[in-house]
Amino acid sequence: MLIYAMQRIGLSILICLTSMCLLFAALQAIPGDPATVMLGPRATPEMIDRMNHELGRDKPVFLQFTSLVGNVVRGDFGTDILSKRPVRDQILENLPYTLVLIGVGLGWAALLAIPLGCYSALKRGTWIDRLTGILSVGTISIPSFVVAIYSLLLFSVQLGWFPVIGAGEDGNIRDQFWHLVLPSFAVGLGWVGYLARIVRSSMLEVIGENHIRTARAFGLPEPMIVLHYALRIAILPTVTLIGLGIGGLLSSAVFAESIFARPGIGSLIVEAAKMRNYPVVQGAVLSTVALFALAMPISDLIIAWLDPRVRSNF
Repeated sequence: MLIYAMQRIGLSILICLTSMCLLFAALQAIPGDPATVMLGPRATPEMIDRMNHELGRDKPVFLQFTSLVGNVVRGDFGTDILSKRPVRDQILENLPYTLVLIGVGLGWAALLAIPLGCYSALKRGTWIDRLTGILSVGTISIPSFVVAIYSLLLFSVQLGWFPVIGAGEDGNIRDQFWHLVLPSFAVGLGWVGYLARIVRSSMLEVIGENHIRTARAFGLPEPMIVLHYALRIAILPTVTLIGLGIGGLLSSAVFAESIFARPGIGSLIVEAAKMRNYPVVQGAVLSTVALFALAMPISDLIIAWLDPRVRSNF
């Protein structure tokens, strides 16, 4: 198990390094001088030279990349060129909002989709199964930003049930939860369909296996067979999908945070990109990559914990 964990962590580190290389190459390939873009057309040559020095762009490309890697390893993402604050502090301030949004959106989607997919598999071919399939495909096909816009117009502007923008008053848990309802709905709605279809397909495979027939032959209660013997195996692809889907959740969070004017990593990236604030964009993007790379080994270790067959290979 320890060897398996080390392998997954090593793969995550490789993903982070590869993403860092691609991000650095993309920033280098941007036409024009970033310092000139950030300072505007009235910038003097002295101002441009000073900005390039602050950004480290006056060094050779290889030294710029090694400096970037060394700084990221130390947790130093640079300094905001506008506010002169460390980028790391801004990321730490906004990251909890994004994590809460993703966690709540994915949590309610899983709590709804897993029983729905399981029940649909047990009622295969009935009108319940067909209705579940229609609802699943419908939720998958609706983009998250469309859900966010129309839920904002309907439930906030027209009906006035939920707040329009913001994340709620600091320290007021009830107000913060009330501000979180619609953004988490927009982020998680599409995942109801994904997870329900995966659980249904997995359950249909598992309930036909020999150990399920054996459990039924011994007269075990059907709820016990479904929950303890079938669902425990059928849930494994869902855990993998959740781990791989963190990137999609982060992109959905960008739209939700922008539409509902919530603080978060997505809003930070959008605002920094508008101002051509490259250190903030670079640091925020790398932090999202780290989140994705961290979610993958966690999901793999959960699968290894649930499935003894994975542990037996190491």
